[in-house]
Amino acid sequence: MKTSLSKNQYKKGIYLILFLGILICIWDLGSTGLVDETPPLFAAASRAMSETGNWLTPRVNGLNRFDKPPLIYWLMGIFYSLPKNNLWDPLGTWSARLPSALSTVAVMLVLGDTLMKWPSQFIVFPRRTAVVGAIAFAISPLVIIWSRIAVSDALLCSTLGISLILGWRSYANNKNKTWWLSWIILGLAVLVKGPVALVLAAMTYIIFGCIQRDCITLFKRIRPLKGVFITLIVSIPWYIAELFTEGKPFWDSFFGYHNFQRLTSVVNSHSQPWWFFVMMLLIASLPFTPFLITSIGQFFYTAFNFNSSYLIRPSQSLLTFSGSWMLSVFLLFTFAATKLPSYWMPATPAAAIMIALAANDTRNNKYKSASYIFLFLSMLSLAVILSLPGLWIFLIEDPEMPNLSYELLESGLYLRAAICFYITAFITLYFIFKPKVRSLFFIQVPLILFQFFVMLPLWKLSDTLRQEPLRKVSQELLVQQNNNEPIAMVGIRKPSIHFYTNKIILYESNDVVALVNLSDRLRLEVREKWLDSKTNLPSESDTLLLIIDNKTSSYEHWQELKPEIIGNFGIYNIWRLKTKDLEDRAISLKLKGVLPDWQEHKDERF
Repeated sequence: MKTSLSKNQYKKGIYLILFLGILICIWDLGSTGLVDETPPLFAAASRAMSETGNWLTPRVNGLNRFDKPPLIYWLMGIFYSLPKNNLWDPLGTWSARLPSALSTVAVMLVLGDTLMKWPSQFIVFPRRTAVVGAIAFAISPLVIIWSRIAVSDALLCSTLGISLILGWRSYANNKNKTWWLSWIILGLAVLVKGPVALVLAAMTYIIFGCIQRDCITLFKRIRPLKGVFITLIVSIPWYIAELFTEGKPFWDSFFGYHNFQRLTSVVNSHSQPWWFFVMMLLIASLPFTPFLITSIGQFFYTAFNFNSSYLIRPSQSLLTFSGSWMLSVFLLFTFAATKLPSYWMPATPAAAIMIALAANDTRNNKYKSASYIFLFLSMLSLAVILSLPGLWIFLIEDPEMPNLSYELLESGLYLRAAICFYITAFITLYFIFKPKVRSLFFIQVPLILFQFFVMLPLWKLSDTLRQEPLRKVSQELLVQQNNNEPIAMVGIRKPSIHFYTNKIILYESNDVVALVNLSDRLRLEVREKWLDSKTNLPSESDTLLLIIDNKTSSYEHWQELKPEIIGNFGIYNIWRLKTKDLEDRAISLKLKGVLPDWQEHKDERF
């Protein structure tokens, strides 16, 4: 252990990081429902694995879901399989969110452990640096969000991040005998999101080896040939089994659409300018971005300094490695055609390391002072703006939460946020004039309080306005459904209806083609769990239950269907329609040239 810390000091640092990780990531995790639209798809597929015993192929709403490999589904499914799950997890969110939350805590611990055991030679207080780095990662705006929702991004960030950190530690310590552990965890990362994990790891090691000018030693210590073999041994059996079982549909969907096509073409209108990830780099590390920029400057100085006397010892190369890691994420996803904010998640641990090193480095005091000044001005500006809600609050518009602005005013959450940022600003101001006592940890404390007193209540408010009506809709559907009466949702399509009812839901949009599609599908489409047990045909019920939002119900083609109105829940209405009336309307539209397209291939479908 290359640190001046005693064992007792080290333990206190780790315990503090663990405590803060549980508070930030796990506290109150299951008090709100799932957020549409992607999390309910993950949760429903995982619960289906638990219920059916089919742990090979994820399935949602009677269809195979090939968008992600199975590790995230397996972990969620394990929690759904625990005894009395419906009692301790009534909303189904503990089980779905715990893998993401726990994986974030794991990264915090590995970051803290690494920064305490391998501090830079210019770091005086390694434990402080470790705690600052762990918190900087946990309160990143991206990590705060994605560690509390039921998707795979936080798990990829964790598995890939821990793998890369352990790989660097194998390089930093020539006596490390557990070099293979990083490759096992990389195999798990490949089971989270596919080949992208292997690509990012390879890019990181290659860029780092070139910048470090020490490729031979690096490859000798991390053993990439044996390592990749271990990674494939861990990850490839599922891919082979799935390809053998599902064949071409799996190959076309997972490798063709969700990997190759996302890299080479824009998917789901997620097109962004080339500089998108420059913006994400700046936003994802707020409010500590100035410290990150300082570290990036140091990284590029090292990269382009070809003076051989400047070579860095392996044990002191963490900054260079972190910069190479972040650069790899930036390059890969900048050149990808499809761009999403969550794609920056794998870079957030590297950014946290760079922030911690810059904030605690005994050099570059001029740049550090400038960073503190920028931090003070940004926090003060944000606090002032939040204190004047009339300037901005009525600019918030969300058709699914039409009263959000008024609810925010009534809740007073904007004032709590302003107070947190005022406190942050004045602590920063104190450190500007007292440079000898500076510690980013004290600035981070009010930001942690912001999570408890603003973010969590805001999350609950959003859940009450947006998701609670959908849970009430689901409860009413279960009460009202007659035998095999089909259920459909048109207009705004919410997978949470399927999750909360555990029924097959037919989803369509709000146009005239959607109406024709729905009529056809009621007669022709067959899905698992939507079959009459005797005839093996779609239900022959003469009615259906339809969830329709207010805007969609105002369109001419959805009017005059003589619905029986079951109930109104927020912007959603439940109708009971006679299938004959729907079919007659569809026939009239077909005579006008409206043709169904539901049988055409769709890559994104539930």
